[in-house]
Formats: sequence, structure tokens, C-alpha cells
Amino acid sequence: MSLRSMTGFARVRKTNELGEITSTVKSVNHRALDLHTHIPGELEQFEPLLRGVVKKYVSRGHVDVRISFTPAHATAAAALNRPLFEAYLTALKEAESVYQVVAQPDVHMALRIPGMLAQPTGEEDAPAELEQLVVSALEDSLTALNVFREREGAEIRQLLKSHNADIRRDALEIEKLRAPAVEHFRARLEERLAELLKGVSMDPQRLAQEAAVLADRSDITEELGRLQVHSRELDVLLDKGGELGKKLDFLMQEMNRETNTILSKTSGVGELGLKITGLGLEAKANIERIREQVLNLE
Repeated sequence: MSLRSMTGFARVRKTNELGEITSTVKSVNHRALDLHTHIPGELEQFEPLLRGVVKKYVSRGHVDVRISFTPAHATAAAALNRPLFEAYLTALKEAESVYQVVAQPDVHMALRIPGMLAQPTGEEDAPAELEQLVVSALEDSLTALNVFREREGAEIRQLLKSHNADIRRDALEIEKLRAPAVEHFRARLEERLAELLKGVSMDPQRLAQEAAVLADRSDITEELGRLQVHSRELDVLLDKGGELGKKLDFLMQEMNRETNTILSKTSGVGELGLKITGLGLEAKANIERIREQVLNLE
């Protein structure tokens, strides 16, 4: 399954002998599925059905669905919405007066305005053909929306893999510095302990052992290993695709935690520590870049 962004837009128009349906769908980021529908009165009976259709295509995001219906012709039961038509004419005159523009009425376009032709309500159900038309238009618009979101998701995927490659590169550089840093830290501890214990009798071998224990506590082997494992898992998930937003958000938290621990353990290792700190901060910056982009994924 392709990786999808939560941001997208699509509009589809479909017609049959009953008229024209326009389905417009927009989506932006949201923690869950936040669905809003805007449907004309004559189609309100289809709202539960349409909500079910949307849930088959979209699992996360703030989704705005707008459906409009233009009847093929005015039936005997339909009537012109005079107040709305008069408001339309008044708005044209006001535009001419205030903005000095030429605004000629277009009756054909006016009749396409939602609500301009009043339809009978509550007397009988809409025909099955109209339901099929509405559902078909919505499904086509949702399909187009997902094409848009998958295209953007593919771009995000490449960006995330690039940042992740930089994290692995930094982790490998830290790995090269790890052993010399531990040895440096051990030697420094031996010197400090010797100074503190000056004049106090202590077995040199015991002194070396204590320094080695303290140095081992500052070793970053485990944290570095987990960071590299998480980085590899990130690539696996990106290649797999699907609904990854929440999984990747959790993974970024874990990668950030390991990097913080690496930085805290290597803060007092002299020049080697400074090099590790620079690499660790660069890794943290890339983790944050990934986390920001993950918020855009379904």
C-alpha cells in the first residue's frame, strides 16, 4: 500500500438524466478522521451513506466533503427561489456601483446556484438513480484525492529516507569514535581518582578497576545500537507503506531518546566528546525534520 499524505484536493462532476452532481473533497492534517459534510437539502437522506463511503477511502485527516446538485430541468414541482434570485441581481448591481465593473446577469449560471430551484422536501424519497449518481461522484472524487495524497506521500517518503540516511551516517561516525572515547574517559578518571586519593593507600589495580566501571557506565554501545536498529526499522516501514503516521511518530520518540542519552553520556570526553556532540546534534536535527514530516502522513 502506498504511503499517503493527509493533504489533498479533488473535484469531480458527474451527470445523468436527473442532473449534475459535483463532489469536492479537501483534506488536511488531523490526529484522527474528522469528517465534515456539506450536502443540499434534497440529498440529506444520503448523508449516512456518504459518510460510510468516505471512511472506506480515508482513515485519518480533517476531511471536508461538499456535494452540490443541479437538476437537469425544473420539474413541475420545482420553483424559482425568488428571494435568492433577487439577492443575486442586487449583488450584481452593487458590484457594478461599488467596483465599477460590468456585471451582466447570467440566468443559466444563476439557476446552478445551490437552492435557486426549490425542490419538494419530505414528500417522497429521491430516486435510486440519484443515489447512484451521488455515490459514484463521491467515490471518484475520493479516488482522485487519494491519487493526490499518494503522489505527495511518495515525495515525503523520499525526503524521510534521505534524512534517515544522514542519521545512519552520523551513527556510523559516532561508532568510530566510541572506543577511543571510552578509553579517553577511563584514563581521565584514573587521573582524577589518583588526585582525589593522593596520600590514601589504594591498590593501583583496584583503582584501575573502579575507573573502568565508571567508564563502562558512560559507554554508548547499547544506545548507539538501538538508534541504528530504529533507523533500519524506519526504512523498512517506509518501503512497506500503508498507514504509518502513528507508528513513525512513536519511532521518532524512541530515536530522539537514544540520541539524548548518547549526548548526555559523552559530554565529558574532551575533544572526542565534542565531535560526538556535533554528530549527535546533527542526528537530532534530522530526527526532528522527520518527525515534522511524519505529522503529514496518514
